[in-house]
Amino acid sequence: MKKRLIPVVLIAAMSIPMFTSCIGSFALTNKLLAWNRTVGNKVVNELVFIAFWILPVYEVSALADILVINSIEFWSGDNPMASGKKIIDGQDGRYLVECDGKGYTITSENDNSVVRLNFDSEDQTWSMVMPDGKEIEFMTYVDDTHVMLPGADGKMTKVDLTDEGLLAYRAAADATLWAAR
Repeated sequence: MKKRLIPVVLIAAMSIPMFTSCIGSFALTNKLLAWNRTVGNKVVNELVFIAFWILPVYEVSALADILVINSIEFWSGDNPMASGKKIIDGQDGRYLVECDGKGYTITSENDNSVVRLNFDSEDQTWSMVMPDGKEIEFMTYVDDTHVMLPGADGKMTKVDLTDEGLLAYRAAADATLWAAR
């Protein structure tokens, strides 16, 4: 009886992904690959990559994604590996950046100050939420090659997304800051 049960259990376990009909985002395997890209130069990255295939690290992570994590993602709608949180080491401290699909909340570990950036997909506009709750727009996408940014006079200015357009906008901003000193 035991000899017949083992193949049945193995076939059932291997067929779980087929019955859930989910491809999933393979978050665990993608995080492992992303980490591998940051280890060193491309030679070191390639050596780690090959070692992880030989030691079956990638195979185990892919199997965990296929059998467990992607199924959870399919049935619940949330991938347990994709938290949407990231810690950034900046020049003046560390920041926790959380993405909720509508924008970003950035919390400084230095003083626990919080900055909220919202994206309005209908208007294609980024805005910053002030401590009093007021939102200030700071960039609107016009098309693939232009955005609207605040000008020196406080009005929105159309900026060409080329090197020349960005340099011109920066020069105007620098001139305004220089004059304010």
